[in-house]
Amino acid sequence: MQEQNKPSSLSSSGINWRQALLLFIVLGSLAFMLSMQPFGQNPDYHNFADRRAFFGIPNFFDAISNIPFLLVGIAGIRACHGNRLMSYRPAWITFFAGVAIVSAGSAWYHLNPNNETLVWDRLPMTIGFMGLLVALLAEYVSAQLVRYLLVPAILMGLSSVIYWHWFDDLRFYVWIQFIPLLTVPILMALFRPRYSHQWLLLVALACYMLAKLSEAYDREVFVFTQSLFSGHTLKHLLAALGCFSVLMMLKMRKLIDVSPNPNA
Repeated sequence: MQEQNKPSSLSSSGINWRQALLLFIVLGSLAFMLSMQPFGQNPDYHNFADRRAFFGIPNFFDAISNIPFLLVGIAGIRACHGNRLMSYRPAWITFFAGVAIVSAGSAWYHLNPNNETLVWDRLPMTIGFMGLLVALLAEYVSAQLVRYLLVPAILMGLSSVIYWHWFDDLRFYVWIQFIPLLTVPILMALFRPRYSHQWLLLVALACYMLAKLSEAYDREVFVFTQSLFSGHTLKHLLAALGCFSVLMMLKMRKLIDVSPNPNA
């Protein structure tokens, strides 16, 4: 099926100032991250607060709290098929496929938390991150421009995890994780939206920021809730809620801009 209502491609005079500024921010943030001193994985990261086992499953709640990722991922893939309000459907499918696979990778990691199993948690995360980045660029900038970026972006994301695993340097992976989140407000500020319900992207961004905050205060949340659930379990639920917000945006939105070149 042909994709409908694509955003405009590059202007005939070449790259415009909005696209140039976006490119500068993306590449500048990468240069800034790589200019920092290398830093590795803190071994204390694996010492999660909630170590309770149920039904023979170690770290039960941190493991099963990944189920919402699977549900949202499958629902997202199904929603992508037949949804004509997409500028580059393969990127959105990649995003939701990554979300679905995260459920298995993260659950596997939490059964036995260590650097070796963490690799399988982070690999599918980068697939989701890069799928989302390319999808957003397609929707706000140009589907024609990013059509050739999806595979290189996925390979770049996967390589960031492999690089960390081999050299114990997280700089590249951290950039891969946060660049899609950084681009959300930038794209919304620089480019006119083609579709409604874009505010749900900000909801997704807020959910992910709260998820990272919950992760940082894993033990404090566990104590505050009187051992009901930990910050890391809450992180999974909040991150899945953010992905669900993106799904709702895609399902609810309508075309609101039909001008031939809204971002020139």
